[in-house]
Amino acid sequence: MPLPADHAAMGLALVEARLALRTSDVPVGAVVLGPTGEVVGSGHNAREADGDATGHAEVRALRAASQALGRWRLDDCTLVVTLEPCLMCAGATVLARVPRLVLGAWDPKAGACGSQWDVVRDRRLNHRVEVVGGVRADECSSLLVEFFEGHRS
Repeated sequence: MPLPADHAAMGLALVEARLALRTSDVPVGAVVLGPTGEVVGSGHNAREADGDATGHAEVRALRAASQALGRWRLDDCTLVVTLEPCLMCAGATVLARVPRLVLGAWDPKAGACGSQWDVVRDRRLNHRVEVVGGVRADECSSLLVEFFEGHRS
C-alpha cells in the first residue's frame, strides 16, 4: 500500500528520469529515502552518457545513498524508482538490504520485481523486499512511451 510520501518521492524520481533525456538515455529515475524520509541518494540512467552498462538509475542512487550514509547496508531506507528494476538492479536492491521498493511503471519485458522474475521476494535469498507498485504509473509510463516512440520513428 502506498504511503502519502510515496507520491511526492516519485515526483523526485520523475525529475531524475527527465535528466536522462539530456543524454538520450532511457528516462528512468530513482531516489533513496533515508530513515526519516529525507533523500539520501538519487540517480538517473546514464549508460549512454557514461558508456557504462551498470549506469542504471537504481545503481547510481544506491551508490549515492551508501556514500552519503557511510555504509552499504541500507536496511532503513526506501528505494523509489520510475520503472520496475531489471535483474541487476533488483539484485543490487536485495544486496543493499533495502526493505521497501516503490515503483511507478511495471516492466513486462525485463522487470525483476514481479513481472518477468521476482528476485526481490525470492524465498531462497536471505533478504526480501516489500514491493509497492503502480505509484504515479501513468506519468512514469508516459515518459517511457514518448521516449521510445521518438526513437522508433
